Parts: sequence; C-alpha cells; structure tokens
Amino acid sequence: MRDEDARSLLLRMMNAAIAAADPATVLARHLPEKPAGRCIVVGAGKSAAAMALAVEKAWPDVDLSGLVVTRYGHAVATDRIEVREAAHPVPDQAGMDAAAQILRLVQTAGPDDLVLALISGGGSALMSLPVEPLTLADKIVVNRLLLASGLAIDEMNRVRRRLSQVKGGGLARAAQPARLVTLAISDVPGDDPAAIASGPTVPDPTRAEDLSHLVRKLGPSLPDAARAILLHPVEAHVAFPVDFRLIATPQMSLEAAATVARAAGVTPVLLGDALEGEAAQMGTVMAGIARAVAEHGTPAPTPAVLLSGGEGTVTIGGTPPGRGGRNTEFLLALAQALNDHPAVHALAVDTDGIDGTEDAAGAIICPRTLDEARRLGLVSRDFLARHDSYSFFDAIGALLRTGPTLTNVNDFRAILVL
Repeated sequence: MRDEDARSLLLRMMNAAIAAADPATVLARHLPEKPAGRCIVVGAGKSAAAMALAVEKAWPDVDLSGLVVTRYGHAVATDRIEVREAAHPVPDQAGMDAAAQILRLVQTAGPDDLVLALISGGGSALMSLPVEPLTLADKIVVNRLLLASGLAIDEMNRVRRRLSQVKGGGLARAAQPARLVTLAISDVPGDDPAAIASGPTVPDPTRAEDLSHLVRKLGPSLPDAARAILLHPVEAHVAFPVDFRLIATPQMSLEAAATVARAAGVTPVLLGDALEGEAAQMGTVMAGIARAVAEHGTPAPTPAVLLSGGEGTVTIGGTPPGRGGRNTEFLLALAQALNDHPAVHALAVDTDGIDGTEDAAGAIICPRTLDEARRLGLVSRDFLARHDSYSFFDAIGALLRTGPTLTNVNDFRAILVL
C-alpha cells in the first residue's frame, strides 16, 4: 500500500468514526413517546445545537421550546429551540447565565410535560452554575487547576459535581414532577452517565465520598470556598426516576472504523474504547504493540490497524507549556518511539474537531515524519519535553483540521501497520 493510500484509509476510518456519532442520523430513533403536554428541550455540550436541530426535524408537530448551550463556533440555526454559545474548557459568564436560564425553564414543567435533556461532552464547562458561596471566578480557577492536574476524567468529575447546582442530578431535581428523558453522546471511558457532562440528570454516586485526596492533589491554589465545599460532608439526595439513553458512544465509532478497515482488506484490532493515562506514555506503549504486529504478526498479522478510544491526559510540570493537545502529544511520543518504522502510519484526533484548545483535531504520522522534522532542524524530543506537539506537527504540515464536527465521542486513534 502506498503512503497516499495509507493516509486515505486512515482518514476514511476517522470520518466513519465521526459519522457514527452524528446526531442528524442517530438521534431520532432514540426519542421517547411524544408528550401529552409541552416538550421543553434543554442541554449542554459540543453537540447540543446539532442535537437540538435533530429533535426539531424529528418532531415537527410537537410543541417544542427550550434552550441549549454549546461551545463558541459550534452553533447551528434552529427554529424553536434557542441556542447559546459559551466558553470551553474554562467556563465563562455566558455559560453561567445559560445554566441559570435552563434551571428556570425546567422548573416550569408540569406532570404532563416532557423535559428532554440533550447532553454531550463539554457540558461540564458550558453549563456551569456554582453552588454558593462559590463564584464564577472561583470555578474558573478550579477548572484550570483540573486541566493541568493530570487527574483522570472520573476524578475531575467528582470535583465538578460537588461544586455545581446543575451537575450530579441537579437538573433532574429541578425538573420534577415532569417526565425527564436524557439523550446523551458519550465522551467518557466506560460511558458512565454520571461522568458525561458530570451527570446533570443522574444521581451523583460519589456525593458522600471523602474528596480530601483530590483537594490535596489540586494544591494550595485551590480557592478557599471550593476547598471548604469539597471537604464538607454532604448527604445523599432523594432518589428520582432516571431514563437515560445513549445515542452514540466511543465503541460504536470504533466499530464503524473497523468496518471501513475490513472493506479495505485490513484486520482491525480494537484495543478498547476507554484507554486512559498519560498521552506520551500511551504513545510509547502503542509503538511497542505496533512493532509486535509488524515484526511478529501478533496480536494480528499485517496488514492490521490498531483502533482505540478513551481520553489521555497531559500533566503540565513547572515549565510553561507550548501548544498542544493530548492527541498530538500521543502521536509525537508514538513517532519518536517508532523512529520512522517503515511499516507504520498513524492518526489521532479528538472527534469534536478540537484537540485541547487549538484549531486542529489532531495529526497524522507516516514513516517519514521524523526525517522531515530533522530536515527542518526540529528536535522532536525537545518539543515533547515542553508539551509543544501542535507546533511540531504544524511545522511539518501534518496537522488535521476538520473544524467543529458537532459531535464528541472523545479521542480516536488508528495505527495502521502494513
């Protein structure tokens, strides 16, 4: 297979993975029975606007109204459901105002009404309404500490739920006595409903847990108000009905990519949809597996593609970081460990189209990646050490810019071994 054919196949698998989570094609079949009264649509996440549009198209004859909040640049035009934009991954006033309005809307619902909650990745930051006396400024500090902490997503969400009026079931409690149905796109390892956007419509399973170990990890910069809330014992909330429907998941997207691989005569090896850990370390480990395929035909003979999802982390040390995200960091470590292995091509992207806070979804590597960098005088190890993977791949023209995809099933990684 020529290099251009390998690149084309990787891109087709990426596109299939993203398409499998497109609300326009998957949402309608998960809708509940139409309500006798009103349908109040609320939601938050990078896919919230696209999901709202899909509801409008599926239910043209239903009394629809509501409000969803999505990331700046992720809005689409809707007729009956209001769409607002806010900041991600660090919350802003627009997101806080939208969250407060969403709570007020669901509190107007009666027993004959349906509250339809559209939840997707990014909802934690986008629908941010801190518990008192926490301020928005406090929440911004907490979010920045979380993003730089290296904590797993499950640990981050324990903190986020405890500090929010909306997360950890807050939205569901406000909607009673109306019927509440949640349609969700999972961006978290294991598809835990309590972790997707920090679970605004499901009970918080960690509400009574001691979070002092997480307070210690976040360090002395944690605002005093947040520290007091996280360390204070809390009572479990009264149970409420949960109707939670996953319309797209990382595993579904991996399986869609695998179908593309088989059609091309390539054996897909699904390594899991919930891989977590330091992105650079993950890249080094994956390089070892790719070498095993190339040199020993295990765990599959060539041609094969290693497919995986989940969410890596990038722990920032004391040195000011460069530009990059977890997928480009993963790929830079992978490329370095492979050292331009002649049989390996790879791609890694965030399926929402934005890796970290940059304008690229991720990047792609081939057997000439490091050679091209050396030709330009770039030292890959130095870029990795300062977490500057975006700049590295930008310099060699290997970034992938998809623009906002209006969905999010977390990271997608494909390592093609020929």
